[in-house]
Amino acid sequence: MKIQLSLFIFFLPSRPEDIKTPSTLRMSGSTKYIFVTGGVTSSLGKGIVSASLAKLLQARGYTVTIQKLDPYINVDPGTMNPYEHGECFVTDDGAETDLDLGHYERFLSVPTSQANNITTGRIYQSVIEKERRGDYLGKTVQVIPHITDEIKTRVRLLGKTGNYQIVITEIGGTVGDIESLPYVEAVRQMKWELGKDCLVIHLTLIPYLSTTGELKTKPTQHSVKTLLEHGVQPDILVCRTEHHLNKDIRNKIALFCNVERDAVIESIDASTIYEVPLLMEKEKLDVVVLNKLQLPVPENIFLDDWKEFLHKLKNPKHEVRIGLIGKYVELKDSYKSISESLIHAGAVNNCRVNVQWIHSEWINEDNVIEKLGGLSGIIVAPGFGKRGIEGKISAIKYARENKVPFLGICLGMQCAVIEFARNVMGKSDAHSTEINPSTSNPVIDLLETQKNITKKGGTMRLGAYPCQLKEDTKTASVYKEKNISERHRHRYEFNNEYLRDFENAGMIASGINPEGGLVEIVELKEHPWFIGVQFHPEYKSTVAKPHPLFVGFVNAAVEVGSLIKMQNSRH
Repeated sequence: MKIQLSLFIFFLPSRPEDIKTPSTLRMSGSTKYIFVTGGVTSSLGKGIVSASLAKLLQARGYTVTIQKLDPYINVDPGTMNPYEHGECFVTDDGAETDLDLGHYERFLSVPTSQANNITTGRIYQSVIEKERRGDYLGKTVQVIPHITDEIKTRVRLLGKTGNYQIVITEIGGTVGDIESLPYVEAVRQMKWELGKDCLVIHLTLIPYLSTTGELKTKPTQHSVKTLLEHGVQPDILVCRTEHHLNKDIRNKIALFCNVERDAVIESIDASTIYEVPLLMEKEKLDVVVLNKLQLPVPENIFLDDWKEFLHKLKNPKHEVRIGLIGKYVELKDSYKSISESLIHAGAVNNCRVNVQWIHSEWINEDNVIEKLGGLSGIIVAPGFGKRGIEGKISAIKYARENKVPFLGICLGMQCAVIEFARNVMGKSDAHSTEINPSTSNPVIDLLETQKNITKKGGTMRLGAYPCQLKEDTKTASVYKEKNISERHRHRYEFNNEYLRDFENAGMIASGINPEGGLVEIVELKEHPWFIGVQFHPEYKSTVAKPHPLFVGFVNAAVEVGSLIKMQNSRH
């Protein structure tokens, strides 16, 4: 009863003189903390809801960041198979993180860092290191208080170091998972310690039973009950649903889950994730949050650019088919940032990009025309290992010979180098030493700094590195600047011993790392649009600032698509 009573006390209205404006809040250093938990099932969209709320708060003038707490014991997702965890997103400071951080950046256009993703593995690693140093002065190290204190320290650190007014923390998994218990306990403690400066949003499911034609609230009730058993009363419920929630259902949820009526928020299925912020605005999620945090609600909300983007996205003037060649296409989350970058670039070009997901193992010299014919552009995706390599090389040969716009990313760029060496330069056994260590023409070789590394986790060339662009190249015309910075995640590189031969044959290095002379970008002189990049441009594309490489690539694909359409109309 004491815990339950304290939760009600925390949200008593403060005195008028206690309410701060956004500017005074920043000066005072006070930070508000919002936790987003999930129930009933995973993959309900906690990341999108968190990013949407952050976007709305940002649009009202608040400085916001989002972090993800992942319950798995891996230190980071860097060594995890994409089938296990989807894409591994990389930050400027070289952190390998959860793919939700990509959503955070795409919505807010604010870079994230290692501090924005915390895993159970990292928490326990830190606590054990402290114990080994004797930091706990001989005490028995336990989940409470040592693990929960470490979690709270990491959450608060982000607010302090970034000078953010609001920190939104998404907790991975669902309430009731054994792995999530320390995080839920840390939330309970922070609510007790911070009072009105902390609130909990619980995302849950309202399933629809087609046999009876009813929306069922029981799963939500049980999910909230589980959260209450751990001492946490949610302040706001966001309900995922296929059908609109009527007044009676909202009242029922509010009554049985002990939340206010206006704190029951509908999150209906949307045609695109970029529609969710506007749906949440319509439900007044940001207003409810600010009121509960006892913060002012500015009258103006600046979403004009977002709405213009959505209008272009939903009302395209053109349509193109672009093939995405990879070996994880069964799980599209493996290439999440690439597919989202194409959406951003499509809107800029007033174009709907229809991505054709093509498994590289399905492609060979005999069927490449059948598989890729009619595409207006081809992307060869990043990856590791030999599976599907020859299919990628066949796809690149098709793009090169048929003048189809091509973008190769990381391994895709390396495959472009291998294909060119084999079929243009006559080096038939050219390869990467990652795939064929005994090749007599190692046009792609292990980075010198990687040769003595044995541990796999966090040891690749990671994070942002500078790159200088060569004048009068396609790449320079796309970026419209000489010096750029892009994020990397690789161990192998272009072998500079072959650079002169490549440039004499027509493949030029249009981007070079100024510190080590590494080739970062290659392009073909005699091709309308053929660029391969060693880095990952998809990590930096946002709604507000689509990446220029994707914008240029889609623009070239639109031109090719128009030609294809004209030819088909003649026939």
